[in-house]
Amino acid sequence: MDISQLHQYLMIMSNLKDLTISQASKLLEKKEISAVELTNETLSLIDSEDKDINAFITITKEKALEQAKEIDSKRNLGEKLSKLAGIPYSLKDVYQVKGIKTTAGSKILENYQSQYDATVYAKLSKSGAVLIGKTNCDPFGFGSSTENSAFGATHNPINKDYVPGGSSGGSGAAIAYGAGLFSIGEDTGGSIRCPASFCGIFGLKPTYGRVSRYGSIAYASSYDCVGPMAKTAEDTALLLEVIAGQDEHDATSSPNNVPRYTETLTQSLEGKVIGLPKEYFTDALDPEVRQIIMLAVDKYKSLGCIIKDISLPYTKYSVAAYYVVGISEASSNLARYDGVRYGFRAEGNDWKEIYMNTRGQAFTDEEKRRVLVGTYALSSGYADQYYKKAQKVRQLLRQDFQRAFTEVDIILTPTMPVLPFKIGEKTDDPLKLWLVDAFTTAINPVGVPAMSVPAGNSKGLPVGMQLITPHFEEGKLLNFAHQFETA
Repeated sequence: MDISQLHQYLMIMSNLKDLTISQASKLLEKKEISAVELTNETLSLIDSEDKDINAFITITKEKALEQAKEIDSKRNLGEKLSKLAGIPYSLKDVYQVKGIKTTAGSKILENYQSQYDATVYAKLSKSGAVLIGKTNCDPFGFGSSTENSAFGATHNPINKDYVPGGSSGGSGAAIAYGAGLFSIGEDTGGSIRCPASFCGIFGLKPTYGRVSRYGSIAYASSYDCVGPMAKTAEDTALLLEVIAGQDEHDATSSPNNVPRYTETLTQSLEGKVIGLPKEYFTDALDPEVRQIIMLAVDKYKSLGCIIKDISLPYTKYSVAAYYVVGISEASSNLARYDGVRYGFRAEGNDWKEIYMNTRGQAFTDEEKRRVLVGTYALSSGYADQYYKKAQKVRQLLRQDFQRAFTEVDIILTPTMPVLPFKIGEKTDDPLKLWLVDAFTTAINPVGVPAMSVPAGNSKGLPVGMQLITPHFEEGKLLNFAHQFETA
């Protein structure tokens, strides 16, 4: 390596925070850096930085270096490799990786080792991506701030006094400080989009069924979506091409063909209609957030878009309906954690005492809260009053969006109604934390795709813009995101 190459190498490695998949892929292909070098530098960054951020629960150092060496060997032999070959990334710690600890952010799975691979991990491994670790999260996805994790709160790298959002906060924080070039989050009611907004990155919740959920620890099975978090719209499109598609292990995965999302990023937006739902621009919206979002709207106008005011009238019921159905499904999914079959087990004189002691010691207050409320909503005498009524509202929400998409090409809203808040600021009021998701929770019951796009900054903190399209129109979503980003 000559002096100029050494200088370039040092420049690359000192800017891991800004390095994108597309940039790194070209450097790897030209052999200006190796997969082992890139992986080692990423792991070194985690060693020096993560003690103050707590983005990771598990670091897979040996596995990562083994994967990186294999990629370098294949490249040196002249094998044709994918654009993800040698790219370091992380997984939210809800995805199974055989032989690796998977906790879902909960003490009840503190020492659980996966017995098989999640489909999303298997696809990324086949593409040559290098797994560097599993990221911190609210337990089972129960939270909007990553403060509920049994492994400690994650801090926002942009300002460590603030939350990174949740529940995929570890993934958002890792990307924000350069610990991997992308991450795979999981979104039940905003768990990808919230941390993407608070950490200033891109986060995509695909159409329900677009990406296989096989090997993902369930929160609410009819809401959960597997999705990518990255630094650019182009990187996000590339990732979706790899992880999307039907899976024989997941009956809810869609048979729809996977488009080449990267090929439609640069299409003109001239004449496209953007809908602004009045229910998302009320007095409850932080004025700082509103200002940034309206500047983004002006940018779309300059790209030739037509702006139209619309209404999604059932939005006012969306948070209540989301939580009733979601927490009901969560209470059912968490029934398996009984201290008998796997995971943490407390001592007891009989099975009932073992159950009670295990859950009492291993579940956080938030886990207990959601199990209790969900069980109540499903109980005899109350299921009709709460659960079935919430399912009816879910259908009305779907009709709202279907009607809106006959008038507009895409819907634009703030991702979050507030700026990132300080760690500990809202922990004493669970209802306030639940309401933080007011702009994202309507999307999962409907099943349409939505994406958080960095829109700007206020008071040194990121503001995310949420874009929403009809089912399976992720290509349009990514096109709008890319055009805004490049503008």
